[in-house]
Amino acid sequence: MRVGFSPIGVKISGATSAPTARALDVIELLARAGEARLRFSDIVSELGLTQATAHAILTTLGDRGWAERDPVDKSFSLGPAAAVVAARLDAARPLTRSARAAAAAVHRDVGYPTSVVERIDDALVMTAIEGGDPRHPAGIPGDRIPYAPPFGVAFAAWDAPDEQRAWIHRAASTDPEVERRLRRILTRTRERGFDIDWTTPALAQHAQLAGTMRGAGLPPHIRRTLEQLLAEFSTVGYLSEDDPARETRPVVTIAAPVLDDRRRVRLIVGVHPLCALSAAQIDAIGQRLTKATAAVDCS
Repeated sequence: MRVGFSPIGVKISGATSAPTARALDVIELLARAGEARLRFSDIVSELGLTQATAHAILTTLGDRGWAERDPVDKSFSLGPAAAVVAARLDAARPLTRSARAAAAAVHRDVGYPTSVVERIDDALVMTAIEGGDPRHPAGIPGDRIPYAPPFGVAFAAWDAPDEQRAWIHRAASTDPEVERRLRRILTRTRERGFDIDWTTPALAQHAQLAGTMRGAGLPPHIRRTLEQLLAEFSTVGYLSEDDPARETRPVVTIAAPVLDDRRRVRLIVGVHPLCALSAAQIDAIGQRLTKATAAVDCS
């Protein structure tokens, strides 16, 4: 069995298990729901499962304590087994605990929601957020987006050259100008020490939706349209700093990496203003953020 390095540990290469993936999809859906309770029909429609498959998974999860069903309204939520795992996470993942503490400190100082995002294969997963709200566009723990432009600049800017090329090529565009712009923003981000996502909240949400739908087995003409949109999203707003006449700019995220002693990105911490900020405000948040991420213990 071949193993390779993964940003969050050791990745086992080989065939995956579809039944296992479906069971994990259900657990992740229940986790994302938070205090909201999901009906059986909600789980079936959200995950595209057959009723028989959903029933078998939920029965097994219930038997093992990973899910529980309310006897009155028949809705589902996470069970006590999930709480046992959650209670052990701090000891099992000290880096995430340290990053979460840094995010909490930054949130107290700047007042905006502050998140911890980790890379899992070709996806970025929000593993914690301080000051967030389920109704807030910044997202909730468990949210997953593709590791592809326009997402993940703070990871890619410090990555190895071949990994940077792979990230750029996920932009779903063969336009050389798109590649030049992406390389430029990676260079600027590394020089600055933190990433600034200048896109508006609406554009960011549409980019996330388009990225999620790209692999959904859509008809070719719709898939091509989504890829064209993603190519535009890949660079829109990235060069806003070239316009000195603009006193304020809409900022979705300011993100900085947590680097280990080999200068590899372990995870990123991001501030989500989702409002217009001046250059001075952006720089102040960026400097506070980089100070916090530099202090995270990666040992």
